[in-house]
Amino acid sequence: MKVLKFGGTSVAHSQNILLVEKIVKSESLRGKVIVIVSALHGVTDQLIKAAEHASVKDENYIQIVQNLEEKHISLVKELFPIAEQSSWLSFVKKHFNDIEELCNGIAVLGELTNRIKDKIASYGEFLSSKIIAARLRHQGLDCVWMNSAELIRTDSNFTHAKVDFKYTDHNIARFLSENQNRIIVGPGFIANDEKNNATTLGRGGSDYTASIIAAAVHAEELQIWTDVSGMMTADPRLVSNAKPISEISYHEAMELSHFGAKVLYPPSIQPVMIKNIDLIIKNTFDPDAQGTLISHQLKSSDDEKQIAVGISNMNSIALLTLEGSGMVGIPGISAKLFQCLSQEKINVILITQGSSEHSITIAIEEKEALRAEHAINFSFADDINLKRVYAVKIETGLSIVALVGESMKSRSGVSAKMFGCLGNNGINIRAIAQGSSERNISIVISEKDSKKAVNVLHEEFFESEIKQIHLYICGTGNVGSKLIQQIYNQNDYLKENFLINLRIAGISNSRHMMFSDQGIPQENYLNWNQLGEKASAREFADEIIRRNLRNSVFIDVTASSDVPEVYESLLKRSVNIVACNKIAASSDFKSYKTLKNTARNHSCNFYFETNVGAGLPVIGTINDLIKSGDQIQSIKAVLSGTLNFVFNEYDGSRTFSEVVAQAQKEGYTEPDPRLDLSGTDVARKILILAREAGYPLQFEDIENIGFLPEECMEGSVESFYEKLSVYEEHFKSLLNNAKKEGKILKYVAEFENEKAKVSLQHIAPDSDLFHLYGKDNIVIFKTLRYSEQPLVVKGAGAGADVTASGVFADIIRSI
Repeated sequence: MKVLKFGGTSVAHSQNILLVEKIVKSESLRGKVIVIVSALHGVTDQLIKAAEHASVKDENYIQIVQNLEEKHISLVKELFPIAEQSSWLSFVKKHFNDIEELCNGIAVLGELTNRIKDKIASYGEFLSSKIIAARLRHQGLDCVWMNSAELIRTDSNFTHAKVDFKYTDHNIARFLSENQNRIIVGPGFIANDEKNNATTLGRGGSDYTASIIAAAVHAEELQIWTDVSGMMTADPRLVSNAKPISEISYHEAMELSHFGAKVLYPPSIQPVMIKNIDLIIKNTFDPDAQGTLISHQLKSSDDEKQIAVGISNMNSIALLTLEGSGMVGIPGISAKLFQCLSQEKINVILITQGSSEHSITIAIEEKEALRAEHAINFSFADDINLKRVYAVKIETGLSIVALVGESMKSRSGVSAKMFGCLGNNGINIRAIAQGSSERNISIVISEKDSKKAVNVLHEEFFESEIKQIHLYICGTGNVGSKLIQQIYNQNDYLKENFLINLRIAGISNSRHMMFSDQGIPQENYLNWNQLGEKASAREFADEIIRRNLRNSVFIDVTASSDVPEVYESLLKRSVNIVACNKIAASSDFKSYKTLKNTARNHSCNFYFETNVGAGLPVIGTINDLIKSGDQIQSIKAVLSGTLNFVFNEYDGSRTFSEVVAQAQKEGYTEPDPRLDLSGTDVARKILILAREAGYPLQFEDIENIGFLPEECMEGSVESFYEKLSVYEEHFKSLLNNAKKEGKILKYVAEFENEKAKVSLQHIAPDSDLFHLYGKDNIVIFKTLRYSEQPLVVKGAGAGADVTASGVFADIIRSI
């Protein structure tokens, strides 16, 4: 014999009930079945709502009752031919007259007791089960209706009645001996006390009814039919990649359902678990799907089992902490705390206590926090007055996230893995609880981090094959657009070879921004300016923080002074930062150190390799030297691809102005070329290198010996080119003076003896700086280890493509 339970959307309307009918018919061909059904979808909530409206004399209850009556009348008309409708329409009408009279009485009294609430709520299952049983008989099936309410005996704790199993099992056995029908249909959720008053088994009680009956008849199995294909590794509304769990132990299922897995009502597991009856969760709308087997006898061996089977979460949680020196070593404190909560019928979801016994923290539903606070403070009033304990402390807006799995107890490092991935994503843990069984690690976190935490854990424990990275790109100019194109072009390769999926989750420039948590498709990027909303750097950063996605990287490919101002707030939310923009790393030394420390303190990365040398590994090389115990003694470098290009191209055959214009056209200069030609950009770069080498220099400490006349620095970019033409003789004289010495011009950055300078220099043919062509850069390091033969890094130091590739490399490094 099997017990089948159908509820929720499975009995939402006639089309779904026909699916139920098909499943029941199929199962009945294999043997006898007992079918337990819920009320039509949403009916119980509406019945209680009608009663609540009536209790405050709100006449809207009349319309609610009428709507529910029409819902059931429509069901009858859709399930039965006209000739058979009359009796069932009368049946529906009679019982809704009773419901309306009950509500009228509530309205007169202006009071709604739990006893009356159970009476009202019991009609939903009663009506649906009678109609469904009649439909099965109409289809020629051997079916009888069973009044579960008369068979299941409970106490009089209305809305959450406790079952008398001995009496109930006897009643069910007697009913089965008297009724040999192939199919038995009965209502879930409802029962009677010893005075035959209607009681209910708590929300989700239809599952419980089915479990009670399955245990009473020693069923072959219990099938819970719902609208999903079994229990999932996480809530699919939060995790798009949640997977069905093929099999799970009873203890694991209990843990998951206790901490929020909605597929199964926690008490429903206990009766069948005790009797060692398999429980299967199936999908009414996909009956051929495997579903989830819950059993003591699982097919998988220990070696085949995953570390964890699932993640569950509960929102709207409050933490209550009772603490004080008067608790240490005093027996009975915990008993007193839990007794006062028990008297108020407040359920404790999680408990944690420090070994010092100085405090006890519990988690409860947020809606019960004020009642719990009053009860605890009242119970401990004398201790509070004598300063032995403090008044209870309440924190709200929290969630519980639980990682569950039997195999966790035999695997080391599970907690480290769990807390590590959460910490790396900036998720702060407020409380931790782990039972001695080691099959559940529960944490309390801010509710705003709940979705992110579940996704982070799911990715870490269930999606190790692909890691989702969310990129937010600020700046869509030459470098930004090249970077975006490189990401689209390279992503399939990264997924296949490195198990990384890069999602461009946000794009912004100075005017517009656009977001998509699932990633902006390449075709949408082409016209994102038209689709995007108005933007600023702060608004872009605030939206990134609000979305709070895991594995986030903010990429600054602007030259804006506004964008670096949002770095610290993003780092504090553990958003990795990759900056092509030099302003942050070359700003005030204190600000620079603050950003570096913030990144370290919040377990994220702040990379800016392209600040110096575009795609050349200059900063990375310094970091590797320092980490390995070397010490930088001097740096000599050509750090501006722009200036190197200009002085390589400027031979007197063309004007200096024409050569600079060419450099800007080919994308080698900053938007304002004066940043390059003034030496400001080079000064920032040598400053950054000195700082990364461990020297606390300020920008003002850099000696900048310029070669541009002062007038060239005034006015607009357009007027700048005009002034360059005016001073052509000045530039020719610089060139000719170098030529007379058999040398060439290079703009050189130098750092030695904790001092730095940048200047235009005459370079002799025997210098390492001489044979440097096009837009190439070179950096020459002398260190303790590289003292005789310096370490040289050389290559292209400007251009949108190479700079974008350097940013891309930093992105991969940051994750």
